[in-house]
Amino acid sequence: MKKFGVVDTTFARFDMGSAIIDELNSTGTGFVTVRYTVPGIKDIPVAAKKLIEEQQCDIVIACGMPGAKPVDKISAQVASMGIMQVQLMTNRHVIEVFVHEDEASSPSELAWLSERRAREHALNAYNLIFRPGKLTENAGKGLRQGYEDVGSVEEPKNTGIRH
Repeated sequence: MKKFGVVDTTFARFDMGSAIIDELNSTGTGFVTVRYTVPGIKDIPVAAKKLIEEQQCDIVIACGMPGAKPVDKISAQVASMGIMQVQLMTNRHVIEVFVHEDEASSPSELAWLSERRAREHALNAYNLIFRPGKLTENAGKGLRQGYEDVGSVEEPKNTGIRH
């Protein structure tokens, strides 16, 4: 049986962890989830590593909500770098689901974006584990998690490159 880890924070203003677990449970079976809640985004990397190493999670979905201040942007970058390091150290995917407070113009839009991004990334994680071909089918399609997809660019007919 596969195991999904879900890390979220008390700093976030929306419960993305619950949205992820709900989406995973409505998508399929053959897995269990382990949730680990930490205070803030800089605590996420160690939580993800513990879920992989101590709980034997096959994949981790890491949720965070950086604030809008410059110090929050720095904290988000530090957390992202830590998440990347965990992936390299463990050879496991850690799907980063960050929603920055300044991505939305109102609390209701922030809630909508947080839920949508969390659910769409839950599907990405599910596909990575159970249906990796589904991701390959969508390669180059300009899919976005949260706001609307941007679509593909048209491929050039003749690049002018000679081989």
